Amino acid sequence: MRKTLLLLLLTAVFCGAFARKTPQVAPAPQVPDSLRGFYLFTEGIKQAFIERDTAAARASLERSVEADSTYGPAWYELAELLLYNDAPAALRHAERAFRTDTTDKWYLLQLGQAQILNDRYRDAIRTYNRLREVDAQNPDSYRVLAMLYDQEGQPFSAIAVLDSAEVRFGRIDALSELKRRLLVGTRQYDRAVAEAQALIEAAPYKAENYLLLGELYARQKKDSLALVQFAEAYRIDSTSVAVLATYSEFYNERRDYASSLNYTRRLFASDEMPLDDKLAYFDRITGDRNFYSTFYLQINDLATTLAMKYPHDPRVVKLYGDHLIASGQLDDALTYYKTHLDDLPPRIDYFNMVIDIESYKQRPDSVERYTSRAMKLFPENVDLHLRKGQMLSYAKRYDEALKFYKNSLRLAPSDSLRGAVWGIIGETYHLMGQQALQKQSGDRRPKASLYESRKGPAARCMRKCYDAYDRSLALRYDNAMVLNNYAYFLSLEGRDLERALAMAGRAIVLEENNPTYLDTYAWVLYRSGRYDEAKKTMQQALSLDRSQSPDLQLHYGDILAALGEKFMAEVYWKKALEGGYDDPDAIVERFRRLKEAAQTPAAP
Repeated sequence: MRKTLLLLLLTAVFCGAFARKTPQVAPAPQVPDSLRGFYLFTEGIKQAFIERDTAAARASLERSVEADSTYGPAWYELAELLLYNDAPAALRHAERAFRTDTTDKWYLLQLGQAQILNDRYRDAIRTYNRLREVDAQNPDSYRVLAMLYDQEGQPFSAIAVLDSAEVRFGRIDALSELKRRLLVGTRQYDRAVAEAQALIEAAPYKAENYLLLGELYARQKKDSLALVQFAEAYRIDSTSVAVLATYSEFYNERRDYASSLNYTRRLFASDEMPLDDKLAYFDRITGDRNFYSTFYLQINDLATTLAMKYPHDPRVVKLYGDHLIASGQLDDALTYYKTHLDDLPPRIDYFNMVIDIESYKQRPDSVERYTSRAMKLFPENVDLHLRKGQMLSYAKRYDEALKFYKNSLRLAPSDSLRGAVWGIIGETYHLMGQQALQKQSGDRRPKASLYESRKGPAARCMRKCYDAYDRSLALRYDNAMVLNNYAYFLSLEGRDLERALAMAGRAIVLEENNPTYLDTYAWVLYRSGRYDEAKKTMQQALSLDRSQSPDLQLHYGDILAALGEKFMAEVYWKKALEGGYDDPDAIVERFRRLKEAAQTPAAP
């Protein structure tokens, strides 16, 4: 019989190969090659879990379902591979796996997960309800189903699911916590309190159970009952971060900030609270200056606690140093930062703080000492070279200052910074010009005489000043300080006034309501003979000037005099004189010229 069947099979193959013109017969139904599908499935599993080649595993699994589209395990593993990378595709594969066996709990669980990842919560609710029937002993299905109901705005259905879970499994902490949250959300406080009390009865030695009950009482404004529960939690574990944080938050919500900060200090002393959380909290409470000043003693305790607990953490060093400065303890801050200059690795910011404070206290010898010490440790730091230059410039050692400024040009990382440095160099040459003029004249001269010089050291310094300003603006044109100074110096010389006006105009656009820059713009207008415009601009400058600058007073007097308003001109010149204008002889000369002009008879 077997031999006869074999002959028939061979005959069929022979006829199919050579009888081309024979009418085609409908093909027989194809039977899945389940053996090949299983082989490809096992190859995919091996590639995924042994060789860790997910791309090859996916290719094998896809060929497996091509060979046998009813093979559920292959669809399941395909979905697993894609679950968190391609959620829509994973859902399609999970649905195919589920259709091969609608009673398999693993297929149901995967389908529910894929539906959640694709935000199909209503479908997931149906799936997890079915999963409760198929896998009745798994409490996690109840938890996920309750969360899905809550997500869909059905908290009462979620509570009903958790009630049924409690009947089946008894009390489970994770489910009880979720249930309490839902009860509070639906304002079922009595039931929530009953749940918390049941937890205490089940585990009276756990501090967190008393905290839960106390927070529920606090939410209902039953503060005395809440404090009883908090006290019991504190008795059980007085070092617990949760207990201390709950106390702190409780008093904070009731605006008893002193008590709140007292518990916060204990939190700061705890090793369990991460330092990042402590720093974030301190930053938050010190953001309000009124709060800072009112509760300074408590906040000082917090800062001191951190400084003692983390003495070498750079973030804490900065926090404590800033706290000392903000509270006016500048000498203590200076001492504190000096004690950290030997920390390893050395930190430039500690040196910068020492140099800043010494500069503020006008102690140039200390500034030079600490700047030089820092430069030995950080020789390529551009800010230190600038600081050294500024210190030397302050001491009127301009030639030495220029060397450090030019070093900073080499070290500067950007054209913007190089442009700013060239601006500083220009200002240094201007100061050198004033110094040279004083040496040349042997006495104090009016400032304007510097800009009238056409030869000698002072004139050479001013040419270098302008050259530096040109270099600065070529690198960074929107440098308001350079634009303002350049325009002012040109106006004093009485040349290139159109260019000076453009630069001064750009400066007041870049820094609106700056009285000094408005004064320059008004002064360029005055030197250009545009007195009415100059008057309006100078009035704006004077209204914004809180320092009552004698320079602005003098300039306004000059503008008024040019407009023929002689009485008011004298008023403002007198204000400038009384305000301490640094060249009083120039003001006296203005009064003299005005008086002479008044006595000179008008031409017929």
